[in-house]
Amino acid sequence: MNLLDRSSYNYILPKELIAQYPLSKRETSRMMVLDKSTQRISHKTFSDILDYLNAGDVLVLNNSKVIPARLYGKKETGGSVELFLLHKDNSCEWSCLVKPGKGIVPGSRIKISDNLSAEIISKNSEGIVRVRFDNPENSELTYGNVPLPPYIHRDAEISDTERYQTVYAKHEGSVAAPTAGLHFTESLLEQIKNKGVEITEITLHVGLGTFKAVSTDKINDHKMHAELCEISRETANTINEAKKKGGRILSVGTTTTRTLESFYSDGQLAYGTKWTDIFLYPGQPFNVIDAQLTNFHMPESSLIMLVAGFAGYEFTMKAYDTAIAEKYRFFSYGDCMLVYN
Repeated sequence: MNLLDRSSYNYILPKELIAQYPLSKRETSRMMVLDKSTQRISHKTFSDILDYLNAGDVLVLNNSKVIPARLYGKKETGGSVELFLLHKDNSCEWSCLVKPGKGIVPGSRIKISDNLSAEIISKNSEGIVRVRFDNPENSELTYGNVPLPPYIHRDAEISDTERYQTVYAKHEGSVAAPTAGLHFTESLLEQIKNKGVEITEITLHVGLGTFKAVSTDKINDHKMHAELCEISRETANTINEAKKKGGRILSVGTTTTRTLESFYSDGQLAYGTKWTDIFLYPGQPFNVIDAQLTNFHMPESSLIMLVAGFAGYEFTMKAYDTAIAEKYRFFSYGDCMLVYN
């Protein structure tokens, strides 16, 4: 088994295990627990995460907020088209994906509503287009829809506006939810604080880099798209002090892990704002985190590779086989996995 082969991260997932809706209560999701030191797998409920946190530990959350990134419109020919906003380039221009992309060239116009239209400014070799909205005083996000991922085979509903968002989301900019955080409630976070656990936040705006498929046969040839992330001085100090005192750092989600590891420098966590294209997989170092909470990810994705890098390849694939056998719910609205030493 070559751990640099993309095919090594494939697995067969029954379609009925892909969660189409969230559970009625966030904290009732199932949680598979992986103990790296004993190679033991346990089956818990998410609210049991309290049992795995101790005073002096630090829980790190990604506070990015999902924007209504999916817009529907009409081409001048009358054909329907979807704009999927990726990131804002200036006051009235966005980089985005267009579906269907056939016939979309610079100069093409798309009507979103009677009050909002867009013009295609440019299109690159990867199919990412830059669009300029005609009425910058009218927020284009007003016309947007919740950007549910394509494996959720239904239109977004009113309830998704709240459920496809963490309870601690603050800063708008993500086009996909940092899904490991969807299991937390305000009450559970308060209970965690009461145990003497520090809760701190980073920001990574989830973009194309997180969910773009790995297309190269050798994973070390894959190039991640850069995503904007930020760590405050306060958060860096909190984590650095905790590690000095022997506290563990529990990262909530792969986006949080990528941010923390991106800012590691000279034996400690730095702070600031940067674009990161870090790609973590088996053989890459994990210098900051001691535990990771994550959902179950798509086959051959950069996310399952990251988990395998932290938990170990064999242990990770065994966990996925177990999750399928035990009928865990997969992907964004699904169950989760806690990996710790």
